[in-house]
Amino acid sequence: MYVNVRAIIEGGDAADPRILIQTRTKPGEGRRCLELPGGRLEEYESMLEGLKREVLEETGLTVTAIEGLDDKLDTDAGETNVECLRPFAVYQTTKGPVDSMGVYFRCRAEGDLLQEGDDTAEIRWIGLAELEELASRQPDAFCWVDRAGVLFYLAHRRQELSAGGSVNDTGWRRGGPANTH
Repeated sequence: MYVNVRAIIEGGDAADPRILIQTRTKPGEGRRCLELPGGRLEEYESMLEGLKREVLEETGLTVTAIEGLDDKLDTDAGETNVECLRPFAVYQTTKGPVDSMGVYFRCRAEGDLLQEGDDTAEIRWIGLAELEELASRQPDAFCWVDRAGVLFYLAHRRQELSAGGSVNDTGWRRGGPANTH
């Protein structure tokens, strides 16, 4: 089983929220599809370090804030260490070509977008209305794992907005973004 981290990178502002998407261009895969930045963790790699590494490799951006870090706990006991934190969402494939599970994090990032990243191209910001349109009318445009993550995210955002605007300008719960350091 593969273990992955995926980034839902939010940009824009409350009036015009945007998400970063990219086109997957991995060699040997015939179909190009839209995806969120992220990838497989290396052995014993921290989820947060893996997330930052994947975002930088694929987009050129540096992660500056990750939702949920205020709940993070590390239990370092000499030869063992366990990282425990609250991600935005978790997925597991229960059928399909790859047995994997992964963790989605809502985050913010800064820097200049690459023209092409590590197995990625067409890296760009997309408004939530366009994202929802693509996910509902062209479901095959997305890589199968990230289509589920995008739909989950959009449902969550609708729920936040229907709660009467009780979230801050980033839309984050539990006090907003935490520094990544």
